[in-house]
Amino acid sequence: MTAEADRSGGCQCGAVRYRAKGELGYPHLCHCRMCQKAAGNYFMPLAGVRRSDFTLTRGAPKWFHSSDLVRRGFCGDCGTPLFYDIPGEDFINLTLGSLDDPDAVKPVMQSNTGRKMSWFDMLDGLPLEPQPETPDRENAIAASNHQHPDHDTKIWPLGETT
Repeated sequence: MTAEADRSGGCQCGAVRYRAKGELGYPHLCHCRMCQKAAGNYFMPLAGVRRSDFTLTRGAPKWFHSSDLVRRGFCGDCGTPLFYDIPGEDFINLTLGSLDDPDAVKPVMQSNTGRKMSWFDMLDGLPLEPQPETPDRENAIAASNHQHPDHDTKIWPLGETT
């Protein structure tokens, strides 16, 4: 369980935003094949929040039923995975990477490790890229960034009047 807080999050483009109040339960890394496919990654970090403490603050996700028991919410505009939902339960799982401050929630467990990548224990031994991005490239990316900032905004994209 993570400490009680009021957390916000959302998708990369800002079309879907949410707020989660209170405790996030069972922050974990799921290595199952469905989560790998849904995340487009090797695992999916998730944590649950009670539905009564969860609010969509902008937009609405699209849903995909990855099984008869589970649906996954994502942004229909940019594709960001946002939710793992078991209809009928009193909680919804948030993808931890979609939080505005993902570093604030530390996983406490791993699940479905039978599909975990066999080489994960070697990651810390991989060499690091010798050169960081050049300032010119960093400035060009910053000047053309279309990603929603890691905080709530009244209007998005910036410059819109509605």
